[in-house]
Amino acid sequence: MNTNSENNHLILVGNVVSEKNYSHEIYGEKFYVFNLEVVRLSSTVDIIPITVSERLLTGLDLKIGKKVTVEGQFRSYNNYENERNRLILTVFAKEIKENDNVEDEITNEVVLVGYVCKKPIYRQTPFGREIADVLLAVNRAYNKSDYIPSIAWGRNARFCQNMEVGTEVRITGRVQSRTYEKKFEDGSVETRVAYEVSIASMEVVDEEQNVEQEALV
Repeated sequence: MNTNSENNHLILVGNVVSEKNYSHEIYGEKFYVFNLEVVRLSSTVDIIPITVSERLLTGLDLKIGKKVTVEGQFRSYNNYENERNRLILTVFAKEIKENDNVEDEITNEVVLVGYVCKKPIYRQTPFGREIADVLLAVNRAYNKSDYIPSIAWGRNARFCQNMEVGTEVRITGRVQSRTYEKKFEDGSVETRVAYEVSIASMEVVDEEQNVEQEALV
């Protein structure tokens, strides 16, 4: 059986682009949030929110522009405000350290093992590119789960379009951000930032027969 750390693990290397702000406190332990800028190979920039305990910040100069490596988990929680429920996603840091390397082999990688909890939505762009939206439920300690939106492309999209709800999968990819406009029934429009996993590889996990089917981009 997979442990929680094996179910959900990521590593990010990037530059701090915001001051840290107080988020919440649990059993006397304070947590803060800041934004990390992570550059893709295409030079596109993702701005990823990081949640970090005050205990990891001891002796760490987390000023804007500082390059750091973050290891942790991609987590979600529900935020209910103004009579609207939103799924909030953040990187929960388990380790953070300064990074002076000019180049890094891995700057954005996440590995998740979870269950398809909603029928994947398959579609094609006007240019014929195949895309599928996949929502994964990833188990966490204390009987909690994180719900992670993911996007599959090309052959992976075709591979997962007929997956049944409850299928256990293992995916490897990267965390990405994108801006979109949310329209409400009252006609109002709100600009939001969505966070999701762009899937690079996907496996269906068959525990009974210990068989894995793999689809690679």
